[in-house]
Amino acid sequence: MPVAVAVWSLAVKPGDPQSFTPQCDLVITNVALGDELEDETGRTTVKVTYARPGAEDDASDDEDEASKDDEEDRIATTVLCSLTPGKIEQSAVNLVLQEEDEFLFEAVGKNTVYLTGNYIDQAPDNVPFNDESEPEDEDEFDLRDVSSDVEIDPGELEVPSDDDGSRFEEIHEDAEAPKSSKRPRDSDAMETEELAEVKLSKKKAKKLRAEGGSAVPSKVEEKPEAKTNGEPKKDKKEKKDKKEKGEGKEVKTTGDLKDLGQGLKVQDVKVGTGPQAKPGNTIQMRYIGKLENGKVFDSNTKGTPFTFKLGRGDVIKGWDQGIKGMQVGGERLLIIPPALAYGNKKSGPIPANSTLKFECKLVNIK
Repeated sequence: MPVAVAVWSLAVKPGDPQSFTPQCDLVITNVALGDELEDETGRTTVKVTYARPGAEDDASDDEDEASKDDEEDRIATTVLCSLTPGKIEQSAVNLVLQEEDEFLFEAVGKNTVYLTGNYIDQAPDNVPFNDESEPEDEDEFDLRDVSSDVEIDPGELEVPSDDDGSRFEEIHEDAEAPKSSKRPRDSDAMETEELAEVKLSKKKAKKLRAEGGSAVPSKVEEKPEAKTNGEPKKDKKEKKDKKEKGEGKEVKTTGDLKDLGQGLKVQDVKVGTGPQAKPGNTIQMRYIGKLENGKVFDSNTKGTPFTFKLGRGDVIKGWDQGIKGMQVGGERLLIIPPALAYGNKKSGPIPANSTLKFECKLVNIK
């Protein structure tokens, strides 16, 4: 649902057409006469001239000068409203002007008219998903019929490495448990210190990268086990925690780029160890959405994860098809063509016919 972010107004005087190009989307909500009238009985008509959709694409680049008929086909003029003093002195309208489109406003009559409205944000949450409040016009076009002219070289992709895993905030089931005011036991404190030292040593021993980009495993110097009476001390609780968290299991990283059809490509950066996402599941995700030029248009990396039902049309088709089969804890790169995203329509900061890249992590399945 669009959100008003600022007030906008424009005064249009007779004989002085106003050319206007909005820097962001806005909606005109009211047209009114001013407090001073040049003609107290005459009618003043407000006209708006605009370029028809696709006019620039239809224009021929080979012709130096377009014909008069072609110019009339590309430009359209309509009447916004007509105002008469003492009868109709203002009119409520609902006209949305899109960003960077050029418009010409003209007052035909003797009185000055004032246009008032609001700058709007048509995607206030910046979430690239379908909203139930925005009805889908299925008869208008089928996104699957929209082709993508963008060819992507897998070698040019910026695949996030395992070292960047901290960009997504981890969510644990006991995160909201109330904190105890009791002082921890000495044995628990020792376990915490030991785990912290192990994590620190692992952080220092980051994976190297060979010339081909493949990971080169490095050795991690483990903390020697404490001994009691000449025998190593076994921490059963620590082993149990690792087993429950899935530590110690082999995790595949940086898989091949797969083509799932219709231009949709996925790459498993990290394969999780939890349950698989299936259609009908309610899943929680972290993600970073980028355009082809690398500009981030949306993200969810901390706070409440993005939650939706898989395969029910709650999200764009590229997500419904690309997320299926992921395991909890896994990370995947999605490359979604326009046909499975927004097609030839602009959506907030996403231009029309955009190929989208998402770095996703499956946090939980409910």
